[in-house]
Amino acid sequence: MAFRPTDSVGFYFGEIFVIQTDHVHGDCRPIIEILGVARHIFGVGVGHDMKKSDSQKDESPAKRIDARIEELSDWRGETLSRMRGLIKEADPDVVEEWKWSGPAWSHDGVICTGETYKNKVKLTFPKGASLENPAGLFNASLDGNVRRAVDIHEGDEIDEEAFKSLVRSAAALNES
Repeated sequence: MAFRPTDSVGFYFGEIFVIQTDHVHGDCRPIIEILGVARHIFGVGVGHDMKKSDSQKDESPAKRIDARIEELSDWRGETLSRMRGLIKEADPDVVEEWKWSGPAWSHDGVICTGETYKNKVKLTFPKGASLENPAGLFNASLDGNVRRAVDIHEGDEIDEEAFKSLVRSAAALNES
C-alpha cells in the first residue's frame, strides 16, 4: 500500500501509534506519537487532539490560513493567497473555515477547500460535478461523481474571472 501526502493512519500494537503525514510540505515525513510514552522518549505532545493543538484551537480560521500561507513561503503560499483573495472577491459573504487540516471557504455549505502539495495547490469543489465549467478550469478529480478540483502548478495562469464565476456558481448551488 502506497501512502499519499494526505493519508493519516493508525495502528494498534498494545500501544496506539498515530502516524500523520506532512501534507503541508508535500512529502511523507511521518510524525509519530506513541501514546503514553512519546512525550518522554520523543519529546512530542500527547494527551491532546493531534489535529488541533491547544494554540490552534484558539486561533480563528483566518489566522490559521494566514499562518499556512506564511509557512509555505514560496509560490504555493502566493498562489493560495491569490486564490483566497479571488474567492473573497467573488463572494463577499464567504466564511473562512479550517476543515480537514486546511483552509475551506463556505457559503451555506462548503464552496471549496485549499490543499497544498509539493508541486501544486489544489482547490477542491465538493459539488463541482454539478457546476458548469465553460472555461475548463476543472482539471483534476474529473472521474468522481460529485467533486471536481482545480490543480495549479508553479507558473500556471488562472482565468481569474472564470474562477470567480465558478465560486459564485458553487455558492448559488449551496443556497438552492
